[in-house]
Amino acid sequence: MLKEFQAFIKKGNVLQMAVGLILALYFGAITKSFVDDILMPPLGLLIGGVDFSTLKLVLQEGVAAVTEGDVVVVEAVKEVSINYGTFINTIITFVIVAFAVFMLVKAYSKMEEKEDAAPSGPSKEEVLLAEIRDELRKRN
Repeated sequence: MLKEFQAFIKKGNVLQMAVGLILALYFGAITKSFVDDILMPPLGLLIGGVDFSTLKLVLQEGVAAVTEGDVVVVEAVKEVSINYGTFINTIITFVIVAFAVFMLVKAYSKMEEKEDAAPSGPSKEEVLLAEIRDELRKRN
């Protein structure tokens, strides 16, 4: 089983897949930063100064810890909220990534079509030149 695993890892397409996954991970990080840091602030400003990342529905308010000296009288309670602003940012990030992938696939498909559409035989000009060459050979 170890030898099979080694053979699998040594295949070139596994390495290519790993490189693709790493690039995709960082492409996602760049896109997230683009949405969160560049796209959303002006969009929030346009709709009234809203910062999407802070939009949330608070279900339970958080309570800070209360201490008297070194003794904790009341334990801290974290806020419980539905962070729908972060969800909106994630949706926008997904749409941008999906559009970028769509454009890459479209460009790749066009490239494939050009390769498939390449003439299999010689062009009209090449045929004509070959006929001229053959005719000149006959005369000499």
